[in-house]
Amino acid sequence: MTGRAWGVLFVLCGAIFLEGIDVAMLNVALPAIRDDLDLSTGTLQWVMSAYVLGYGGFMLLGGRAADLFGRRRMFVLWLVVFLLFSGLGGLATEGWMLIVARFVTGVAAAFMTPAGLSIITTGFPEGPQRDKTLLVYAGTAAGGFSIGLVVGGLLSAIDWRWVFFAPVILSLGILLATLALIPASPRPDRTGRGVDLAGAVTVTAGILLLVFGVERATHVPAAWTVGTVGTALLLFLAFAVIERASSSPLVRPGIFRSGSLVRANVAGLLFAAGFFGFQFIVVLYLQELRGWSSLQTSFALIVIGVDAVLSPLLTPKLVARFGHARVIFGGLLVASLSYALFLPLGADWTYAAMFPGLLLLGVAFSLVYGPLTIVATDGVAEEEQGVAGGLLYTSFQFGAALGLSAVTAVNITATDGASPAALLDGYRAALVVPLAAALIAAAVSASGLRTRRARADSAPAGGHRAGPERSDAPGGVEQPAGLGS
Repeated sequence: MTGRAWGVLFVLCGAIFLEGIDVAMLNVALPAIRDDLDLSTGTLQWVMSAYVLGYGGFMLLGGRAADLFGRRRMFVLWLVVFLLFSGLGGLATEGWMLIVARFVTGVAAAFMTPAGLSIITTGFPEGPQRDKTLLVYAGTAAGGFSIGLVVGGLLSAIDWRWVFFAPVILSLGILLATLALIPASPRPDRTGRGVDLAGAVTVTAGILLLVFGVERATHVPAAWTVGTVGTALLLFLAFAVIERASSSPLVRPGIFRSGSLVRANVAGLLFAAGFFGFQFIVVLYLQELRGWSSLQTSFALIVIGVDAVLSPLLTPKLVARFGHARVIFGGLLVASLSYALFLPLGADWTYAAMFPGLLLLGVAFSLVYGPLTIVATDGVAEEEQGVAGGLLYTSFQFGAALGLSAVTAVNITATDGASPAALLDGYRAALVVPLAAALIAAAVSASGLRTRRARADSAPAGGHRAGPERSDAPGGVEQPAGLGS
């Protein structure tokens, strides 16, 4: 890799680290925010939900905007928005101000993240170099979340507002590095590629309603949830009709003919559901039942951050030897084992009893997250890399919302009273949800193993090893145009 390529990777890793640390720090600071601003539980829930809505709802539109208007241009613009509204969040004196700031910050991340990913996938050629780059990128994202748990605990102990001001400082450094290290490029040629406004409005509204319905499922009547989700599904149906009729669709329907892309998105959704649902229940167990502080909980969970080391060091070697599909499948089985080890959760478990399961979860993340990112973008034409990234991150975000709502619903249903025994029954029941999600994801990924084996069996003797499945983009897969596109 050239010096410029390393510089680009440094900047983009800084941005994904920023996104991870921002989310993790806020999770830990919520109790301090509630005490200082005197927020109700419902308002506090919206501080988290607002970011999820903005991030998940606008991710697909953000990916398409990167393809149409320039990846570097979108990255810089929305990094500035992220910086400004993170700072405004730190200045909030009312709950509604914090909610608005978090929503806009989520929207900024939704445009910024797929733009950054597509700079990598179009700037590095397919093969070992891009794979290694994406695994380093994935490890950095995981490291941001793990470090954010501890840093958030430390900062909130001083003043929760620093949880918002710290990302401002980091964002400013990344912005200056972006302007210096990522070269400018001509505006993309949009001849014949207009803005699909009807499709953008329809799918964004559908995703917003779907995430909103899932997020609020445990707080509202079932009929309200069914109505919200039903309306979202109708919007998705309208979106599909619009895309088939559009001469320049937001998401070309043919992109879903890639079996590897579809499997990666479904597995990513389920994996995120299990991962975030599991963490939520473990935090409740440690803080509500065991009485651990936020900082103690942060240090307990930091072992999951081992993926930040394994992703760039171990995973590339495993991928080179066994291939993406087998590594992803193995990682999902490891995640299933991790969740299964927590099923007999006890009221007085020592940290030594929890450590193997938490460590295995970190190993699983390193085996799944990076390779899924590679598979979801591999073989996709350059002009659709932003959309491919947006699809994957939308799947991750919706999966997280779905997992959190599912474990919350099961926990509430299974908890009969406020005694330690009742709380423990609720936690044990909820921990079945992550295990089920991981097993289903493993089953989905297993179909990729059969597809690969079938291609290998049908290949002529002495022929080349079958490559990844390709989408049917016109003109096939293009070579990267350069790091600044």
